[in-house]
Amino acid sequence: MPTRYKNLFFDLDDTLWAFSENARDTFQAMYDKYGYGRYFHSFDHFYALYTERNLQLWEEYGQGRITKDELNRIRFFHPLQQVGVEDAGLAQAFAADFFAVIPTCKKLMPHAREALEYLSTRYRLYILSNGFRELQYRKMCSAGIEGYFRRVVLSEDIGLLKPRKELFDFALSATQSEARDSLMIGDNWENDIAGARNAGWHQAYYAPDEDASPLPFPPTYRIRDLRELTAIL
Repeated sequence: MPTRYKNLFFDLDDTLWAFSENARDTFQAMYDKYGYGRYFHSFDHFYALYTERNLQLWEEYGQGRITKDELNRIRFFHPLQQVGVEDAGLAQAFAADFFAVIPTCKKLMPHAREALEYLSTRYRLYILSNGFRELQYRKMCSAGIEGYFRRVVLSEDIGLLKPRKELFDFALSATQSEARDSLMIGDNWENDIAGARNAGWHQAYYAPDEDASPLPFPPTYRIRDLRELTAIL
């Protein structure tokens, strides 16, 4: 039976590219390289301080309250400040090294390549991401998945982040697609799923670790394994 979709838009981080795992690996390497054990009880202590503030700052960035440069400066300096280390130069060096290393990481989410191999012969595939331009394509190349996609659409292209409807509308225009035959696939409920629904798209909520708890609304699809897409589509 023919599918209703022609265009599949994937989020990148933690939908295809294993951002959480790759980021933690890179932070651990930088923590060791820069001797952060002098300042923190453990890596987990440092990472908890970073993660909590990072989430807050991304929300502020999405609301337009801080710039990209401010986001990056504050989030890397914050853990040091919390332990009384006022060394902005150290935080800046750590950040520069982090951004040089993380896009070279290759780990993908389970069965991502298998799903892309199947879907790329049947649909037009695109990336729709809030990630930074200087990182996202390099991540895809390092992991060897860039060839599956016809275009990478980023929030930086128009200065607005998912879940803003304008970004979804821009993605359709940029790829000459229509909402009625497009599907958004992502792991972030607000950015990917609620955002797509608000823009009139169907959605596939990828939640590999999610339990069966009620959601604010039923997504078009809810999957725990990317291989499920090959059955749905």
